[in-house]
Amino acid sequence: MNWASESRQSIPAAAASARVETLCLEGELSERDLHAVSEDLFRRLQRGLRQAVIDFSEVAHLDYRGVKALVARAEGFRRAGGDIKLSGLSPYLAAILRAAGAHGAFEVYPHMNDARAAFALARAPFV
Repeated sequence: MNWASESRQSIPAAAASARVETLCLEGELSERDLHAVSEDLFRRLQRGLRQAVIDFSEVAHLDYRGVKALVARAEGFRRAGGDIKLSGLSPYLAAILRAAGAHGAFEVYPHMNDARAAFALARAPFV
């Protein structure tokens, strides 16, 4: 499994909470791979990240047994005042998430830019 993250800058923890980081995953994701992604997200949460997007547009398959770790991590982000959003899920991957019991655990967007924009809309003041 390979994944890339958007470039990071040195940002103080207070500013880090407003930043959105995107993890772009690719290939076939095993249970171990999904646990590694979950641990990476945990480290980012500890460094102050509160908003993350996981892009699955280049993922062909994922092991349903690793979905539970991602759901638990999303709950941790929400307890800290943030969230994890998913993007680029094929109908096949969406079916795996549903079968793993994660159908309501994430907001899902067709493209990573849509998911990133959803964070900005949530912070926008209403007039």
